[in-house]
Amino acid sequence: MSTPKFEPRERLDGEVAVIIGGTGAIGLATARRMAERGARIALIQRRPVEQAEAALRALPGSGHLALSASVTDSASLNEAARTVRERLGPASLLVNSAGFTVAVPAADLDGLSDALIDEIFAANWRGTFAAIRAFAPQLRERGDAAIVNVSSIAAFTGLGSNLAYAAAKAGIDALTKALAKTLAPDIRVLAVSPGVVDTGFVPGRDADFNDKVAPTLPLRRVGTADDVAAAVVAACTLLRYATGSIFVVDGGRHL
Repeated sequence: MSTPKFEPRERLDGEVAVIIGGTGAIGLATARRMAERGARIALIQRRPVEQAEAALRALPGSGHLALSASVTDSASLNEAARTVRERLGPASLLVNSAGFTVAVPAADLDGLSDALIDEIFAANWRGTFAAIRAFAPQLRERGDAAIVNVSSIAAFTGLGSNLAYAAAKAGIDALTKALAKTLAPDIRVLAVSPGVVDTGFVPGRDADFNDKVAPTLPLRRVGTADDVAAAVVAACTLLRYATGSIFVVDGGRHL
């Protein structure tokens, strides 16, 4: 197989895009943008498939698929990978947008129990790795493939919903860089790092929280799921001479 030229492109016709956490706000926004560009989408989420049917029907184009699998259950991810290959062909794009967190102040050391730490790392780091492990063979088979991990600015600011989440996302950044080297040139590996995003991902952070944060940001508003999705899609289309890169999409919050 010859080395791809990695030239920018506008379309994703013929691509099979797997979105882990596909019915979450960022995952679904990414699925819509990719489908608009011609990709066939496999939405993978832990809830029953029936709960994804409406989202699936709303996607542009045709030939899309919804599957139920949990990032903390490697066997279910492996089965999902087999189903994607059988029904859509080998995946060429993998977006890891599944995750879990709760708000625990950094100073509240007792608020991070051992069980909560394990749950956060399982959902955010181990789950991302497990998804990559499940789909890597078919991504490598396709060649000129890409993995985009949704990280967080908490990975390098140290501030976020809680310390375990920040540490897990720092692990995602390290994983992104390591696999960018070891899976090249057949698979590019990148990450997108949001700041505050108006999705309800962090329990307890509502519109009042966003209204307070927005004036403190250089761009004067919190992010949207589509802001993050646009960066994910750009990594797959326009920013193709990049791997191991971590693109910050936070309105300047980290500054």
